[in-house]
Amino acid sequence: SFPGGRRDPADGDAVATALRETREELGVAVPPTSVWGQLRTLPDRHGMTVAPVVANLGPLEALTLNPNPDEVEEVFTLPLAHLLREENQGYTHFRTAGGYGYTLPVFLNGPHKVWGLTAIITELTLELLLPGRY
Repeated sequence: SFPGGRRDPADGDAVATALRETREELGVAVPPTSVWGQLRTLPDRHGMTVAPVVANLGPLEALTLNPNPDEVEEVFTLPLAHLLREENQGYTHFRTAGGYGYTLPVFLNGPHKVWGLTAIITELTLELLLPGRY
């Protein structure tokens, strides 16, 4: 999933929360000037509101990640080219007890499957960055 967490009282807004969580979870200090903007808010499965923030971190090769082992089990990245290949895209269909069903995107990458809210945020980001290609 993406770095994230609850807003602390000291956080001024959703962007400040995202930058703090990225620093705490991945050890990456993202300057506010690198933030491109915020996607629309989304509800999670617990009824909380998630405010995705998009930022440019620059070349991944230049980043030094220091994941917090108490919060992060593994870190991996997916190039845009990989996400855009149809063989790496899919959908998962869910049914509820009342018969209501819904469909969510899934992105495949070897042993990793990006699904749930992370896949929704990934899909929204692709639609924003690459209109007409995704």
